[in-house]
Amino acid sequence: MSHAPVAVDAMGGDRAPHAVVEGVVRAARLGVPVLLVGDETILGRMLPRDLKIPILHAPDAVAMGESPAVAVRKKAASSIRLTMRAVAEGQAGAALSCGNTGAAMAAALLELGRIPGVERPAITTVVPRTDGGKLVILDLGANVDCRPSHLGQFAVMGHLFARHVLGIADPSVGILSNGEESGKGNELVRAAVPFLESAPIRFVGHVEPTAAFRGAVDVLVCDGFVGNVMLKSVEATVEVVGSLLKEEILRHQPAKLGAWLLKGAFRRYRKRTEYAAIGGAQLLGVNGVVIVGHGRADAEAVASAIRLAHHSAQEGLSTRIAQSLQKEADSSG
Repeated sequence: MSHAPVAVDAMGGDRAPHAVVEGVVRAARLGVPVLLVGDETILGRMLPRDLKIPILHAPDAVAMGESPAVAVRKKAASSIRLTMRAVAEGQAGAALSCGNTGAAMAAALLELGRIPGVERPAITTVVPRTDGGKLVILDLGANVDCRPSHLGQFAVMGHLFARHVLGIADPSVGILSNGEESGKGNELVRAAVPFLESAPIRFVGHVEPTAAFRGAVDVLVCDGFVGNVMLKSVEATVEVVGSLLKEEILRHQPAKLGAWLLKGAFRRYRKRTEYAAIGGAQLLGVNGVVIVGHGRADAEAVASAIRLAHHSAQEGLSTRIAQSLQKEADSSG
């Protein structure tokens, strides 16, 4: 179990460093150990005097619009690279960045490397289901083009995430498809099924998006292109529903009264669906715990992501993934 701090890239994100620092302060006040990474001159002035939060000075930063691979390689002293390096060198137990997603992945691969046996890391997140449960989805954009074996490894990593981070004893795993029948899906989906059937997981077969969000599975596996488009569609749908509902409420006086009576329900709905409640996406498959926060993350989202990172580090998630993949390799060999 890790008690090391969570290294946080203070300079990454649309609202950095102010929202990031505020989120770090919230997490620290809850007892989560944090290591802030960024320009110490700027950050030192922003921290409250009653909190002793260490700062790892990073003289450079990777901007949201920069080319990820080029910027990360050129800027060895950037906050995002030093955040990952802190985990690699044992100064921190987990890393968080709300900056450029591509840069976070590139920095993690450069500083931490992949877990032995992992061909491709996967971006993973959790979304609410209509039955009150939670759905783990991966990959969400780390790998646009995948091989069948990649999806098999995503399934194992998603299974372990659901088990050790969400506390689901025996998570069910499905592959995203356009129908439940075994012959459905594109060529990649059909070719990936044997890999998922032979993996040490409870594989339940093809799953449509509607069924997945209603509770058919705990873990939904897909390639990064499909997963990224699906997640963005879900986020857009939540925004559209909220906008249309607000428009209709403001249009009629009786509806305003009803909205006032239901304001508690609206608040709970917002808390369950907005990205701030989820915290961030986890990059599974790298040799350490890495959380990629939303670029628009506010202080609440940053604090949630820090708690997720700390919990994953305490559970030794990356070690468990490595052990599981090694067992699978030994048994197949």
